Amino acid sequence: MQSKLGQLLESLRAFWVQESHVRQALPLVVPLATLAAWFIFGEIGLLICAFLLPLPFLAFSPFSESSKRRGRSETDGLTGLLTSTGLEHKMQDKMATLEHDGRVTACFSIKIDNFARLRENHGDQAAEDVLRNVANRLKSALRSDDMVARSGDAAFVVALAPVAYFDVESGIQMATRFQTALEEPVPLQMASIYVSVSVGFCLSSRLSRPTATALIQASEMAMNEAQLTGASNIRAYSTDMGRKVISRRKTQSEAARTLQRDQIRAWFQPQVSTDTGLVTGFEALARWEHPERGILAPIQFLDVLQQTGQMSQLADLMLRQSLGALRAWDDAGYSVPVVGVNFAGEELRSPTLVERIQWELDRTELLPARLGIEVLESVVAGAPDDMVVRNLEAISALGCSVDLDDFGTGHASISSIRRLPVKRIKIDRSFVTNVDRDQEQQRMIAAIVTMAERLGLETLAEGVENSAEHAMLAQLGCSHVQGYGIARPMPFHETLKWMAAHQEKIGPALQIGNKPS
Repeated sequence: MQSKLGQLLESLRAFWVQESHVRQALPLVVPLATLAAWFIFGEIGLLICAFLLPLPFLAFSPFSESSKRRGRSETDGLTGLLTSTGLEHKMQDKMATLEHDGRVTACFSIKIDNFARLRENHGDQAAEDVLRNVANRLKSALRSDDMVARSGDAAFVVALAPVAYFDVESGIQMATRFQTALEEPVPLQMASIYVSVSVGFCLSSRLSRPTATALIQASEMAMNEAQLTGASNIRAYSTDMGRKVISRRKTQSEAARTLQRDQIRAWFQPQVSTDTGLVTGFEALARWEHPERGILAPIQFLDVLQQTGQMSQLADLMLRQSLGALRAWDDAGYSVPVVGVNFAGEELRSPTLVERIQWELDRTELLPARLGIEVLESVVAGAPDDMVVRNLEAISALGCSVDLDDFGTGHASISSIRRLPVKRIKIDRSFVTNVDRDQEQQRMIAAIVTMAERLGLETLAEGVENSAEHAMLAQLGCSHVQGYGIARPMPFHETLKWMAAHQEKIGPALQIGNKPS
């Protein structure tokens, strides 16, 4: 009986959807039917019509849930790809027959690393160009029956057509193929942009109930794990990832108390001269030395400290440990001219900042010239004559140097650079990547160096990954370099060993560049 009733309702629904002329005639039919019922049956007939006639509208009209779903757009306006909702609808049919057909599929979640920063640095138009470029490359890397959708601001989902065999190794190869295609430079009007992508994937065979929704969610969980381990990583979904999520939430809760527990330490990354190879300074970088999970990067705790209003305490801690390291290097007989400490906009607006810096310098008996204050270009670009500018002028008057960090990404004008007491600009790593092979990158670096020389500023290139980039930067006239190609950030006790080995390696005043010493 129930099955016959269901068939009847489905037939009525199909008739309703297909026969548009019936729907158009209803505005005339309904009042006529109501009047007829009143004339024949009186008030009872009128009541019956009032209750029964709205039912077709409720069950089959465009206001029903199924019609709502059909009415939603399933195509992304920017990239022309499916939306995540559209992809899920198309996946459902294929997922339903997987087990019966003896086939498997896989879902890949792909996200552009640091996309918010890319949008902030290069603007909305460049960000949209990157998204369209990535979408086109993804489509080109797929078979005709595979599907791809845009699932977020900088995220994409790929669903492979079902196949007879697909294992984790196949998934890693496919993810690598995506990265190779997407991490080629994106040509824009002014310069090429290098992006990296993190990829997470899940095989349908890894899920006990492989629905479209579950498969997409599992791949996104794997992608999030990939991003937490750094840029351009790949992770396959495993059943223990849920436990990792719970552990991460616990870590975020612990992060709010990490300063009170004295677990944050300053690690140091060396900066060297391209003329002599000698150490010209160290940059101090915060690391969380977790008693159980080991060394954790700032991504694990900076947001929590910012949300809980502890960034000023972190800045004071880094300043204190950095000046202490300078004093220890002096006592050990090593020449480290300066240590750089990062200050964000929040700390730079503190009315007591200059006094706190002066007190720490007096306590350690160090000259102000030994301390460098590193400020993001985006902070300077957005700072008119306010507390940030006054503090930087007072810090410079004290004798400390000011470095403009991530130069080339924050849209700071030349006038703002001249208005502020900047001594050195740190060229962002996006201009340094592949500078030994990319002539466009070389032209950009040469232009920045020429501008800096005309303004009387020193230059330091960040993110130097290898000796070829190091040598090219020296030839282009960049004064200092920093990056994994020189050394990774390290705790203080390792800096002593590294400097001893570095001095032995470079010998007497090794010349790397072509500039006169």
